[in-house]
Amino acid sequence: MMAKNKSNSSKRWLSEHFQDQYVKEAKKNKIRSRSWFKLEEIDKNNKLFKPGMNVIDLGSSPGGWSQYAMNKIGKTGSVIACDILPMKKITGVKFFQVDFRNVNILNFMLNRLSNNTFNIVMSDMAPNITGCWSIDMPRIIEICKIALKISTCILPKNGIFLVKSFQGEGLNEFFTEIKTLFSKIKICKPKTSRSRSREIFILATR
Repeated sequence: MMAKNKSNSSKRWLSEHFQDQYVKEAKKNKIRSRSWFKLEEIDKNNKLFKPGMNVIDLGSSPGGWSQYAMNKIGKTGSVIACDILPMKKITGVKFFQVDFRNVNILNFMLNRLSNNTFNIVMSDMAPNITGCWSIDMPRIIEICKIALKISTCILPKNGIFLVKSFQGEGLNEFFTEIKTLFSKIKICKPKTSRSRSREIFILATR
């Protein structure tokens, strides 16, 4: 019975996904993913990007956020994208396929990135969601804390940190931790995010 319910749920998700207006619009306009529209909405409301900025995109694959960022910052800016999954090349984007959960890799990348000046660290990272939130939330918070560590190591005083998280146990404590490190902080829930989704985005500036 559980397998059957899971199968039915997967079928419903696929049906909704391909009927989604943002999925259709992304395909029509050769946009990598519907997440482009979430970042676009957050940017329009908060004016994140300016020409010439240097950006780090964590959890970048398949490239929707990197694609959007390059479109906004132009040729004078740069995007460094990182993901555990492969990502097809985007002009102007330097991609690293790495797993930041490995401490040695994390420290190696931090050493490399510390020699540059970045304006924005944005993270769309998320683990594979099982649907069991007692399992999922600790994994989500762990990834969010990795993104936070990267941002605090390499962002200047006026740097911007944008991270995806989910509503659930551990979020309040993580939010409080960010408040001790950034001067301004807010939670964004884009209209382009599916209404039943638990995902939220935390936007912070130093």
